[in-house]
Amino acid sequence: MTIQKIIRLGGRFFRPISLKWRLVWRLVILQVILLTLLIAMILGALIVTGVIPDNYEGRAVDVLRKVVRRDDAGELVLKSTPRLTELREEVPDLWFVLRDEQGHSLKEGTIPPEFTRMAAALDHIDNAKLVWKKGSTLPAATVMWYDTSAGKIQIFTGAQGRFKVSALLDVTPEIIMEIILPIGGVMAVATLLVIPLVVRSAFRGLRQAAALAEKIDIDERGMRLPVERIPSEIAPLVRAVNGALDRLDKGYERHKRFLIDAAHELRTPVAILNTRITSLPATPERARLLQDTARLSTLTDQLLDIQRLGRQKQQFTRFDLVAVARGVVVDLAPMAFAAGYEMSFEPARGELFANGDRTAVERAITNLVQNAIEHGGNAGRITIGVNSPATIEVSDEGDGVPAAEREKIFEPFYRLRPRGHGAGLGLNLVHEIMQIHGGRIELAGSDRKGACFRLVFAQA
Repeated sequence: MTIQKIIRLGGRFFRPISLKWRLVWRLVILQVILLTLLIAMILGALIVTGVIPDNYEGRAVDVLRKVVRRDDAGELVLKSTPRLTELREEVPDLWFVLRDEQGHSLKEGTIPPEFTRMAAALDHIDNAKLVWKKGSTLPAATVMWYDTSAGKIQIFTGAQGRFKVSALLDVTPEIIMEIILPIGGVMAVATLLVIPLVVRSAFRGLRQAAALAEKIDIDERGMRLPVERIPSEIAPLVRAVNGALDRLDKGYERHKRFLIDAAHELRTPVAILNTRITSLPATPERARLLQDTARLSTLTDQLLDIQRLGRQKQQFTRFDLVAVARGVVVDLAPMAFAAGYEMSFEPARGELFANGDRTAVERAITNLVQNAIEHGGNAGRITIGVNSPATIEVSDEGDGVPAAEREKIFEPFYRLRPRGHGAGLGLNLVHEIMQIHGGRIELAGSDRKGACFRLVFAQA
């Protein structure tokens, strides 16, 4: 497991099935079946051609050379054993001639006349197989010298038996060792080594398509998976995925245009409404209405900022983080004082530069300070710090962010307080801005009082 993931399905865990190894193991099973059929065909051919019954010669020679002995007078005798008894039962017309180099001999059975005087003429032959001309009904015979417990003995026999399972079992190990295992070994090596390489090569296009699919993102639209080197069985799936990506891109463009048009359309009536409310007499109701129109104005600005960030890649410039943060503090200090806060600006250096979109970074710092004013409990101090390397911190002394909410606050339209004045886009906008700048936003540990958000920029 090309390395592997575990999928949870229906309360149980399953490992994804590798198509490559599924094919390999199916081929292995097929080869086992083919080898079994091959064994059956070989044994059947041996039985039909009479090779297996003829192997009684080999069995007779093997039994005889193990049971031959010499008596006290030096004559050749046979030791009675179960195998010898079994051989005599299986081969009713068993015959053989045993001779040594001193002229001692031992015979049994009816020796065909054609072979009666032949053994003596084969003294200088180490081994021979005697087969008559084609069409002859005369039996074949075997002559061979062996080293036995009785010395060097020539065994001359032509055992012809009837087919029995025991004869088949005798030759089966030889067939397996000399034929099946070599062939099976070659096939197994081909299956386990060659086939995976072939399958891997065939799926190379699919792996390339998967690598491209991993790069598809909402900010990298327009990418499509290649179909050229994809196996024909999988090509319809790839085309379907490309079709789905087309539809998603079109839907995203419609959604984006709607948000941009809606934000633009809202700005004018909100500005008019704010002007009319400002002209009203100063009353508590007028103050609440101004807060509501400010919220609407902030929401439209945030929507436009998000869409502006997503429409095109920003042309970054080098700017001073200290200057940008100081400008935000000057702009929002009156609002913080009116809400009951003290405000502190603590730069670690006089200048600290970063690369990026100055306007977008200013908007990110502004959203964090407004978030502190909204959720800081209307008491205590709001601190804006600029530290090395290229880090901005905005902290308050409020209740902080509950542990259960820390992973959710950067989601769009998520509000820590459902009845609060915010729209739930501020922290999400900050998160998007930092991603575009190759940085990140962090929420400091929960062991401190209040909330502390940290903007970490890439080195300039």
